[in-house]
Amino acid sequence: MLRSLPVAARTLVWVRILNALGAYALSFLAVLTGPELAAVALALFGVTALISRWAGAFLLDRFSPRTVLAAGLVATGLSLAGLALAHGQVQVLVAIAVVGLAFEVYEPASQELLARASTGERRHHTYAVMGVALSAAGAAAGLLPLGVRWLVAADALTCLVAAVVAVTFLPRELGGGGGRRERAGAGGRWRPPVALMRLTVAGTAFAVGSLAVMMYLPLALLERGAPAWLPGLALAGAAVLAPVALWPSRRLLAGRSHAVILGVGTVLLGLLALIMAVTASPAVTIGAYLACTVANTVLLGRWQSAVADAAPEADRPRWFAFQGSSWGVAQPAVPPLAALAGTVAGAMGAGAFLAAGVAFLMVPFMLRRIAA
Repeated sequence: MLRSLPVAARTLVWVRILNALGAYALSFLAVLTGPELAAVALALFGVTALISRWAGAFLLDRFSPRTVLAAGLVATGLSLAGLALAHGQVQVLVAIAVVGLAFEVYEPASQELLARASTGERRHHTYAVMGVALSAAGAAAGLLPLGVRWLVAADALTCLVAAVVAVTFLPRELGGGGGRRERAGAGGRWRPPVALMRLTVAGTAFAVGSLAVMMYLPLALLERGAPAWLPGLALAGAAVLAPVALWPSRRLLAGRSHAVILGVGTVLLGLLALIMAVTASPAVTIGAYLACTVANTVLLGRWQSAVADAAPEADRPRWFAFQGSSWGVAQPAVPPLAALAGTVAGAMGAGAFLAAGVAFLMVPFMLRRIAA
């Protein structure tokens, strides 16, 4: 799978895999802070991470993607080391805010590097491989038998190692030069175009659906009488299935427009989520979830490809930052939506799947007027 990528893209995927092997630790922020501070900590991290994504986009106006990527990884590694050493509520919250301010600086640079490394259908395949690789790396990281603070320390180390690999092996410039590019409308205040706004609203609905399914699958299975070991096995099976599904989908969908693939794919995801909402069977729930994994594999990278193909080259980092913010907006929205839908569905897990189904089915309407 990785061998089919351009050399620079392959190197970047390995850099991000190294990073993802440690980033699993951030799933345990609520454990680190304790239940009394969990909501505050997660909200603080979400806000500061959104700020860092935009900071990364603005830094690309002046510096090359490789420089911004490496700097973001180093900053994240050092801030995570501080979090691992922090004690007391104030120290921990300050450390979480600092981690958030560094955590997504490298994300627009990563997307920009991949956009420069390939074009057309090969570009989509590159983004899809990146998504699958990061998902698999995150699943593998969940198997590390470490305490929370040691997980954070491991994350810090992997960030610093990834930064060294990026500086050593990524080319200084890649297809179009580094920073200081002339942007469209430079000198005035940047405003997101209408097409970008539609992509971002649609991407937010997609993110709500994806996060609702992923976050609430274990709870739903336990509510339906599954043994305690089954949710972890289902998640691991999905991580194995995703790379297997990527290769045939590449050939099947070659040449089709982003809007058509995203529209059809999200309708399928919506129907599968609704099946998960109405069934009481753990086996049917897992079967539908694995089918969602296959459908999601087809869509992995398609959002970034749509942005990369539609954006003016000089504005691409800001398009990536704006559209990528959809996940940061969706994350705090999912729990209240799941709770609200749970009052209708009768259980929290079923409510999350109901909310996911509705969110997925909204995406094609939001994409309807976006050009292919």
